[in-house]
Amino acid sequence: MGLFKRNNNQETSGQIKILYTTDIHGSDVIFKKFLNAGKIYKVNYLIIGGDIAGKSLTPIVDIGEGKYMIDDKVVGREGLKEITDEIRKQGNYYVIVDRKDLQEMKEDKRKVDEAFKTSMIEVVRNWSKIAEEKLKDVDIPLYVNLGNDDPLYLFDVIEESKVMKKCEGEVVQLGEHEMISFGYVNPTPWNTPREMPEEKIYTALKQETKKISDIEKAIFNIHAPPYNTNLDSAPLLTPDLKPVIKGGEVVMSHVGSVSVRKVIEEEQPLLGLHGHIHESRGFDKLGRTLVLNPGSEHNEGILHAAYIILEKGKIKAHQFIIG
Repeated sequence: MGLFKRNNNQETSGQIKILYTTDIHGSDVIFKKFLNAGKIYKVNYLIIGGDIAGKSLTPIVDIGEGKYMIDDKVVGREGLKEITDEIRKQGNYYVIVDRKDLQEMKEDKRKVDEAFKTSMIEVVRNWSKIAEEKLKDVDIPLYVNLGNDDPLYLFDVIEESKVMKKCEGEVVQLGEHEMISFGYVNPTPWNTPREMPEEKIYTALKQETKKISDIEKAIFNIHAPPYNTNLDSAPLLTPDLKPVIKGGEVVMSHVGSVSVRKVIEEEQPLLGLHGHIHESRGFDKLGRTLVLNPGSEHNEGILHAAYIILEKGKIKAHQFIIG
């Protein structure tokens, strides 16, 4: 008995197939595409690397008689559905309030924070229901980590789920490979919920690596990409957080973690799964370690994922999937 049926793909082929995505930022569309892709590719494991929370909340004012106001535009119920569908497609949230509620939110940031929290929790709980339905006929574990943009209470929501599995702080066994996960990143200009000084990142990661029995086959699921690689290029910003433009081109800079790179170079795991920098889809090698960042276009509802095949303790193949 149980939720899953047996998937013999790994046992019959001798391969371990992983589909990894990250930075989906609240997008129902991307979440569903990811689950569907996992079934199409017949993978053994699904991994979401972090930043599952959306970034904005739109207040919609109920003005009565089936009418709603959004940014000074009045719509009926059909128009409301179109707008809310588009908001959710982009991975953002909305809350329906009356005029008094809206004024209170403008005057009290705690009201906004509470509305965000409620929306985030509802979306992740809904994802759990979606995953339960879509994965009911296959045995594909779904491992979900949090990134720097995710509040810690979302771990509690993940742990409520029958299908989503929390992986930070744990050693997850993926066939013969052990995976550790870490969602904190080096400091950013935006002061996001889960940032950490480089020296603390190094100490924390070294502690995690001590849990691994076979580092040569290990997988590091670390949200921050290693510094100065193909995975961590982002626009250079001015002090007021605007992109630096020279010669009509946006100036790019490396913004990844020095400590993540140092730990990977010291420990030399088999594979590094990373994200955080949406515009820096790519792969690289740090010694023997292959590191990947599939990138993100969460606002467009476009899935970016990495499909990885492991065989006999090695990486047999990897490719990026966009859809």
